[in-house]
Amino acid sequence: MLLVITAPLALAFGFLGATASRSDLFSLRLLGKGYTSIVRGVPDIVFFLFFVIALDQGLEWLRHQALCPDWTDPIRQGHDFIVCDRAKLPLSSSPQWVHEIYGFLLAAFTFALVFGAFAANILYGAMQSVPHAQIETAQAYGMTPRQTFRRILVPQMWRYALPGLSNLWQILIKATPLLFLLGVEDIVYWARELGGSKGPIFDYPHPDWRLWYFLALLVFYLGMTWLSEKLFTRLNKRLNPAQQSV
Repeated sequence: MLLVITAPLALAFGFLGATASRSDLFSLRLLGKGYTSIVRGVPDIVFFLFFVIALDQGLEWLRHQALCPDWTDPIRQGHDFIVCDRAKLPLSSSPQWVHEIYGFLLAAFTFALVFGAFAANILYGAMQSVPHAQIETAQAYGMTPRQTFRRILVPQMWRYALPGLSNLWQILIKATPLLFLLGVEDIVYWARELGGSKGPIFDYPHPDWRLWYFLALLVFYLGMTWLSEKLFTRLNKRLNPAQQSV
């Protein structure tokens, strides 16, 4: 589920970041390059732990300003962040599944933001790799910059971006266990819980089998990366017709 949500969202962030980095406007170019450089320069685990908390508190602060204008106590009290009950996300009265989905969506958005920066760097390089002579030919035929971007640059950049995107996809697969560090009950969490010993008197449904559970996860992740590699190899051959005759 994390891959299904994160992969297209990260690709969208990457495309916007790469497009902004090529913009003629200095402000957009600075925003695109700043996003790519800053996020790629921060260790992933630090960004995950910091950004999820900051995003959650930022959303609650906005709701607090809108829903509780009469609040007089300071929101920041030492290490505590206290908002009115109506501003909490999710509400205290919400069922447990709402809290779990909210935490998962925050984590998925953070994953997309981080890996979107890497995708932006890959797509920017792919755009730069498209032969400039083709851009000049499109301009000579009277195409506008927008038409050239949409009809010439974007369709051809994928063949140059695919190797980097395939590596990024493999890294994203291996990074999904970071959900475990964010408190989301993913397959790594359940492997530890189900594989661990259940009590001193009796073991249910079995004794400590965490080794076998984590070995099963090893096989699962290796299978995912192997299948992904095969799919990307076939896709790369379709995007590069010259390789089909080799």
